[in-house]
Amino acid sequence: MKLFYILTAAALSIASVRGADKKPNVLFIAVDDLRPELGCYGNKIVKTPNFDRLAARGLVFNRAYVQQAVCGPSRTAVMTGKRPDTTRVWDLDTHFRIAVPDVVTVSQFFKMNGYHAAGLGKIYHRGLEDGRSWSEPHWYPNGTTIDTDPKDWSKQIKGKHSVSTEESSTIPTIAPGDRPGGKSGKVGPAFEVSPKTDDELPDGATTAEAVRRLQDLKSKSEPFFLAVGLLKPHLPFVAPRKYWDLYDPNQIPVPPANHLPEGAPEYAGHTNGELHAYPGVPEGNPIPADFAKTLRHGYYASISYIDAQIGRLLDALDKEGLADNTVIVLWGDHGWQLGEHGLWHKHTNYELAVRAPLIISLPQQKSAGQKCEAPVEFVDIYPTLTDVCGLPTPADVDGTSLKPFIANPAAPASKVAISQYPRKAGKTGGEKLMGYSIRDDRWRAIFWRELNGTTIIATELYDEKNDPNELVSVANKPENKMVLDALAKNLPAAIPPTDRSAPVYKKNKLVSPARAEEKSEKTSGASPSDRGAKFDKIDKQQAGRIARADYIDAQSDATEAATRFDKWDTDKDGNLTRQEFVTQGSKKSNTQ
Repeated sequence: MKLFYILTAAALSIASVRGADKKPNVLFIAVDDLRPELGCYGNKIVKTPNFDRLAARGLVFNRAYVQQAVCGPSRTAVMTGKRPDTTRVWDLDTHFRIAVPDVVTVSQFFKMNGYHAAGLGKIYHRGLEDGRSWSEPHWYPNGTTIDTDPKDWSKQIKGKHSVSTEESSTIPTIAPGDRPGGKSGKVGPAFEVSPKTDDELPDGATTAEAVRRLQDLKSKSEPFFLAVGLLKPHLPFVAPRKYWDLYDPNQIPVPPANHLPEGAPEYAGHTNGELHAYPGVPEGNPIPADFAKTLRHGYYASISYIDAQIGRLLDALDKEGLADNTVIVLWGDHGWQLGEHGLWHKHTNYELAVRAPLIISLPQQKSAGQKCEAPVEFVDIYPTLTDVCGLPTPADVDGTSLKPFIANPAAPASKVAISQYPRKAGKTGGEKLMGYSIRDDRWRAIFWRELNGTTIIATELYDEKNDPNELVSVANKPENKMVLDALAKNLPAAIPPTDRSAPVYKKNKLVSPARAEEKSEKTSGASPSDRGAKFDKIDKQQAGRIARADYIDAQSDATEAATRFDKWDTDKDGNLTRQEFVTQGSKKSNTQ
């Protein structure tokens, strides 16, 4: 009997050691278009008890900044730990494996270190999936799974499952040519008080699947890296009625100004094209006050809908006994403008576009419930996760671990936060620019620099302490020259020109850029706006006309290109005007 007790005690001791040595799980939650409109970030109107519950068990990074305020580049930066200039992902079409084919993503790294890695919902921008990142095909709430060929990442492998949801309850029948934005326009409204239940909408279905996965994963011998991507509050603002009913729209704050900051270049903003692509949105800018009020109401309702899903995930961790050994990181892929500066959605370098929520919770975290005020970046998420989980951090990531701030939230800032956004300079001659935002604990400088060089075309500077709404750029004040000079030292190196011989990733496959351009030229059904954009791309000097040699040089088949040019050049002057190019020689006037 004595021997039995000795052996039992030994077995329990070994099991305890093994349990203590078990690597922590990771619950990786991505929320689309979420600006820090949360209770734990100081908003006293929004109803977010579950975001706040997570904050109470973790650390809120109050000044966390994305690398670029649009989902493709931002999500790529989080997953690779690399900046957009490294991955060369500045848009929604480019796959990071073109420029960095052998990069190891954060979930891939965990998979290589013994984790079961699974992705549910939107983690990468849709269409830019990466099978190497996961232990199983990527799951979406529309009834599909996506994997990629192990040897050729550009080849997608599609599967099906039984859960399938749609966002809008009623989709109006709108012919592609009649949609705002042409064929690329949206078919559903910009907002809807949905009659559906939570799980009849995509985010509820994704959450339900995550809860099921947690039930299964708890019994596995290997730790897990479970990535859960939630779509709201991305447009359209669709949420069940109970979440709309939480708010009086008259209590939701109205922006202090509906115009660009004083002293900002005109190209620093945009024309709200994403919003105007939805049917029913009034034409022109600014958006009318009553319509804007409904949009803000819908945004808040969508946040509360997502808050309920966060609560379900936290409940599942507790129920399955996983909370004590799971690291949770919650991040929004960028902020969102609700009419501030006359702007809606993201796509700028301003505070509301580049600042997003970041909450990290560790088991038995001593800094639980506190805030960190130091500027941090989203490229820091990757090395932070490897650090807190006891894994070796890859040497080639661009970010740094935030573990020192988790240990001491009051630790002094160690660096600036760098964001960026590309633009065409418009009135300055049409050259392509990259706007770099350099943010420290007080100032934001935005340097608009030539795309592949170091010449600064324009500069903005905002005093975030005395002008938190960024209403006036003070870049031209002589007393701020030292501030600008100090911040400019953080500008990255010039971006090397694009290799025009390299393939591009379009519609989930690699294609030759020359052949892609040629195919688009042969397609007569392109909208005038699409044709106009192609004209601008070839008309590099912004001359308003394209010479025959320049057009042919931009195509892969010189013979066919010459035939097309001669057909479109209706006045036979050896140049294509914008109208001739857009109409492809037709006498109908359908220019932009």
